[in-house]
Amino acid sequence: MPLRPSALRPGLSHHAVRYEPLDGAPPTGPRRGRLHTPHGTVELPAFMPVGTLGAVKAVEVDRLRETGAQMVLGNTYHLAQRPGEAVVAKLGGLHRFMGWEGPMLTDSGGFQVFSLADRMTIDERGARFQSAVNGDPIDLTPERSVEIQEALGADVAMVLDHVPPLPSPRGVVAETMLRSVRWAERCQRHAARDGRPAVEQSLFAIVQGGLEEDLRQESAERLVELDFAGYAVGGLSVGEASEAMYRAIDATCPHLPADRPRYLMGVGTPDDLLEAVARGIDMFDCVMPTRNGRNALAFTDEGPLRLRNRRFVEDERPLDAACPCPACRRSRGYLAHLFRAKEMLGPILLSLHNLTYYQTLMAGIRSAIERGWFDDFKREKQAGWGQPGRQE
Repeated sequence: MPLRPSALRPGLSHHAVRYEPLDGAPPTGPRRGRLHTPHGTVELPAFMPVGTLGAVKAVEVDRLRETGAQMVLGNTYHLAQRPGEAVVAKLGGLHRFMGWEGPMLTDSGGFQVFSLADRMTIDERGARFQSAVNGDPIDLTPERSVEIQEALGADVAMVLDHVPPLPSPRGVVAETMLRSVRWAERCQRHAARDGRPAVEQSLFAIVQGGLEEDLRQESAERLVELDFAGYAVGGLSVGEASEAMYRAIDATCPHLPADRPRYLMGVGTPDDLLEAVARGIDMFDCVMPTRNGRNALAFTDEGPLRLRNRRFVEDERPLDAACPCPACRRSRGYLAHLFRAKEMLGPILLSLHNLTYYQTLMAGIRSAIERGWFDDFKREKQAGWGQPGRQE
């Protein structure tokens, strides 16, 4: 059965971040809310640019603010290797280290448990890696992940989870889901220990269960019992079809508390954002806008434009005449020239454009929810992209 709002649990005074519903906190469907953090308020739904190593690739932090970004993501595994969380802490924490004064979230390193499977062993205690930087062994346990994130000092920390590859046998998916729940409880217990650093930080749990709808439900219900500040839907966007991802979200959101933020990790295309918001998701992150920008692909309301295509060589039009980003003050032909000439300005400008496009899309989503015409907004955008279906 769907969970009701916060009448089921006491208040949020023990959490450093707080979710404020602006529309009655519907259990499913598009939601409009705010996330209050120690470093400011985030209007939801929101998209977080990915700053894995304390920098969003090719984007200086002042320019990042100009895109409309509200919250940025960093990564525990990578920052612990280089420069090391102790260095970041000594230099004032991740906010001061990278010059970002707004809210931040750090991923736990759980995705690296998945992506580095060829150099990793895992058991109930945690995961052991060989560093890609210097070959040193790395022992990543739930407790160690919490300690690294405390040193980094982001507003939101994620529990360490075990992400199974998809597809996997049901038994493997069930085992990793239950291990993720146990690790979440260990993270929570360690974050509440005596003598922990005085850092204002909340933990979000991560729902696992692969594409098994009943396991997604079980994972959500077990984690809700532990009373986290927010809940992520993890283990998706790892090669499964978009329809399968949407079914997994449909199976999860009704079993999450309506008074806590919901975060879909590592997703995705503009169409994915719309489809996930329609299913009750509040927060997103993905490398797609910057990675595609570095590879000459621009997201627009008419669909993705691949600027290495010869048809753009003499195109006088901007990418989007209404877009305020610096790339859109140049012609498509000029941007195409930069990539053909291998000028580093090309990836910089297209990264800025794509980030601005994503933030403009999220602002449009928020406005459409407020005005009660999200469904129309969604249809209009998808029609412009040539949807239904995901963008390339």
